[in-house]
Amino acid sequence: MVLPEGFVLPPWYLLVPLLAVLGGVVALLWALDPPVTDRTVLALTPWMMFGATLHVLHRFEAYPDSIEVLFATPTVYLITATGAGLVWILSIFIYTGGLQPSIERVLGTVGTGFFVVFTMFALLQSLESGTFEPFWSVIAVVAAGIATAVAWLVLGLWFTDVAAVTGTTGVLVIFGHALDAVSTAIGYDVLNAGEEVPLSALILTVGDELPTAEFIGAGWLFVVVKVALVMGVLGLFREYVEDAPRQARLLLAFIAAVGFGPGIHNVILFAVA
Repeated sequence: MVLPEGFVLPPWYLLVPLLAVLGGVVALLWALDPPVTDRTVLALTPWMMFGATLHVLHRFEAYPDSIEVLFATPTVYLITATGAGLVWILSIFIYTGGLQPSIERVLGTVGTGFFVVFTMFALLQSLESGTFEPFWSVIAVVAAGIATAVAWLVLGLWFTDVAAVTGTTGVLVIFGHALDAVSTAIGYDVLNAGEEVPLSALILTVGDELPTAEFIGAGWLFVVVKVALVMGVLGLFREYVEDAPRQARLLLAFIAAVGFGPGIHNVILFAVA
């Protein structure tokens, strides 16, 4: 009911080593016990975007047949998490050695570099084939920013403690899911794209049956539901962030990634396809 179409796992001889490496990375990070702050979550954001780019390239069949399944959903995100974890570990050692003033600078810079390079590859392919159309991608980002600002204003005015405690991490969580919701709505209402996640498709179908569908489409309901839901999640996390900020912010980073991944995927796909 909630898994998207195209959800496929690689064969065991690829999946088992990947999980083993990811498990080792997680264990080492747990042992190193790095601080997790708003800046850490911000530094992880380019990695969330990088994973989405890798999946877009999978849709363009850019990978060899022998490994292309690794860049399908959900394995592409396991690979991205492994890469981010390895760079995070390296960043800790570089910081400990006094070569950089902060862990987040290395982590965020490397993630941004990977995201930019692979995204440029997708954009160049699109330019060569004459399919580059960035209009709706820009609209999606701007509209998601407006939705985020409105949601954060509501939190700041009526739930000040939630906004103050979750901070930048809370903004990133809302923006990631707003981007996913807005880009999904544009794809559904404007670009005639299908929705792969059954639960999301159900909400869009309900929106289609409302009297407002004729005038403003069906996607607005999905945007409202998703943004309201993620605001509620932030409210539930307030005490957790206060009591265990490291664990809570890591979980919020994961929640943000669940929005950023599909959202950036949609935005890039709109532009290059």
